[in-house]
Amino acid sequence: MTGPTLASGLSPVRQSLESGAAVTVQETSATPAVSINATFLAGSIEDPDELCGLAYLMGRVIDRGTERRSAHTIAEELDDRGVSLHVGTTRHTTTISSTCLAEDFADVLSIVVDIARRPAFPDGELNKRRAELITALRQDDDNPGVRAGEALSTLLYGDTHPYGRPSKGSARSLDRIDRRALLEFHRRNVGPSVLSLVIVGDVDAAQALEQANRELDGWAGRPENPIVVPPPAPSPTRRERQIPMPGKAQTDIAYGFTTISRLDPRFYAYWMMNNVLGQFGLGGRLADNIRERQGMAYYAFSTFDPSFGEGPLTIRAGVDPRNVRRAVEAIDMEVRHLGEAGPTAIEVDETRAYLIGSIPRQLETNDSIAAFLQYAERFGLGLDYDRRLPGLLQAVTIEDIRSAAADVLVPERAAVVMAGPPVDGAHT
Repeated sequence: MTGPTLASGLSPVRQSLESGAAVTVQETSATPAVSINATFLAGSIEDPDELCGLAYLMGRVIDRGTERRSAHTIAEELDDRGVSLHVGTTRHTTTISSTCLAEDFADVLSIVVDIARRPAFPDGELNKRRAELITALRQDDDNPGVRAGEALSTLLYGDTHPYGRPSKGSARSLDRIDRRALLEFHRRNVGPSVLSLVIVGDVDAAQALEQANRELDGWAGRPENPIVVPPPAPSPTRRERQIPMPGKAQTDIAYGFTTISRLDPRFYAYWMMNNVLGQFGLGGRLADNIRERQGMAYYAFSTFDPSFGEGPLTIRAGVDPRNVRRAVEAIDMEVRHLGEAGPTAIEVDETRAYLIGSIPRQLETNDSIAAFLQYAERFGLGLDYDRRLPGLLQAVTIEDIRSAAADVLVPERAAVVMAGPPVDGAHT
C-alpha cells in the first residue's frame, strides 16, 4: 500500500459537511485497497472527574454492537471481507479505522459509520470489556514502566488536571460506569461536528465523498465545545518520587518537564531540540552517553508530545537497580548541558536532514497517509502540510533551538519517577 512520493506531494480533496464533519480523500492506486480513518475530538479529557476511564472504556465497547447490527453481525460482516477494525482512544481523540479492498469500501464505510453513529453498548459486552480492562490495569500495576510513566504525568500536571489523571481510569471508577454513562458520553461528545473522516486509497475522490455524505446524512451535530486545556501549575522546584517494586529486575526512570502546545510557533525548534536530546540515530545524546558509552541503560530516549495543551517532554530509561542514581545523574548532566550550551551546528544540520528525510516514510502506506492527514486536520495545518513541512524545518535556526533548550531543560525544575527496587534517598 505504497502512497504517493514526496516529490509529487499529497493532493487530498476536502469537503466540509453542513453537520460540521470534515471529509478528506486522498487517491492512491499502488494497491487495490482503501484505508478509512474516522477520528472524533472526543477523548479522556472529556471524562467526568468521578468517571475516569469513561472514554477509554467507550472505545473498548463501541464496536460491540449497534442499533442495527449485533456484535456477531459486525464480526461476521468484517470477517467475510477479511477486514479487521481498530478503535483507539487518546487524551483528545477516539478513532475508528479499517483497511479493506477497494471493492468493499462502501460496505466497510457503512459499518464504520454505523459503529460511530449508533452504538448500543450492550450490557453483556460492557461487563465483559470492563472486566478485561480491570485485568489489564492490574497487569499495569505490576509493570515498572507503566507505573513510572503514569506517576510522572501526575507529578507534572497534578491528579485533577486532564493530563495528570489516568486515561484508563481505575478499578473503582470503571465499576461506576454503566450503559447509561456510555450512552450519555457518546451523545455529548461524539458527533459529526467533531468528526474528521479521512479516506485514502484506490477510490475516486468524488465517489468517496458522495458515499460519505450518504452515510453521514441526517446525523445531527452537537454544539461546538472548544477544547480548553488548563495550563499546568508552575513547578519552580525539582520533584522526585520512588515507587517501590521489590523483586523487579529493572528500574524504570521517567523524567520530564511540561513544555508548549502544538500550536505554539516554537514547536519546530522544540521538535528539533528533542531529537538532539533523545531521538536522533539510536537515541540522541541520552542513549549515546547512558547506554552506549557508560553501559548503564537497557534503553534511553526522550519524547515530545505537545497537543492542544502544554504537553510533556519525557525522558525514559530502563536500568539495573544498582545504576539508578548514576543514570539519573547522567540524565541531569545531558539535560543541563543541552539547556545551557544548546546543540552543535553539526547536530542541527544532521537533525534537520534526518527529520526532512523521514517525511516520505510517514507517507509510505495508506494508513500512515491517513494518520498524517488527520494530524494536519486536527491542528489546522493545511492540505499542503507535507509540502510545507521541509521549509518549516529549514527555517529553524540554531539560536531557536538553543532558546527552546534553555526554556525547558533545567534539571532543578524536573520531575523524576523511579519505579523498581527501592533506591536510597528517593522520595516515595
